[in-house]
Amino acid sequence: VLDDDQARSILGRLMGVLAPGSYLAVAHPTLEVTGEKMAAAIRYWNSHGTPPGRHRTPDQLARLLDGLVLQGGADASPLTYGEAPLDAEWAGDRLRDVYEIELLHEFVEAGKPVLGICRGAQLINVAFGGTLFQDIGTQLPEAQAHVSAAYEKNLHEMRIEPGSGLARLYPGVERARINSIHHQSIKALGRNLRVEARSEPEGIVEAVRGSGKGYVFAVQWHPEFHAPGDASVLDSAPILDEFLLAARG
Repeated sequence: VLDDDQARSILGRLMGVLAPGSYLAVAHPTLEVTGEKMAAAIRYWNSHGTPPGRHRTPDQLARLLDGLVLQGGADASPLTYGEAPLDAEWAGDRLRDVYEIELLHEFVEAGKPVLGICRGAQLINVAFGGTLFQDIGTQLPEAQAHVSAAYEKNLHEMRIEPGSGLARLYPGVERARINSIHHQSIKALGRNLRVEARSEPEGIVEAVRGSGKGYVFAVQWHPEFHAPGDASVLDSAPILDEFLLAARG
């Protein structure tokens, strides 16, 4: 059972990202918001009402905020890209997909930058008409393990595409080591997207950039898990700096 302060704290984290009538599953290692706590917070919300001025629709958020980060979490639902789940465990979060795709399009339309991380990269691809491998181990059995119990310590090599925006951020770098925490990946590429990096040796898409309106960039790895100064993995600073520069307008 949550007391008022705990409920308000959890709701404060959710208010900015919940659409009317929608529930957003939050899956992030630092939030520590469990399904039970979220359900309790929503019950509190329903009985006490929405705090005045806290709720925003996707178009309002796109006007108010400087940029959008689509983070990791639950699988994208195969239903979102016109397929049936090959396994019940890969059914994903359809409600979150729909809401985040609406957010994405509103930010793009408003000329605000969008950065996708892990699931965010997959969702951006789906939002522009692409599809996903529902499970790398099943559909690409020859591929190396892209997720393991080691979590962010699971690393592999990637190849940066020559002449890409990523290559511009890392001049002289052709290959780099990144973390890998995903069992799904981009299959058919979405419209107006360019591949900027692929895993070595199997060639799974690791980064994409929009070629249409505004700034849209996404990576399959988690740059926030690359410790500053760790020479064994790709330095995340250029990616984050580019996004922040775009957000400044």
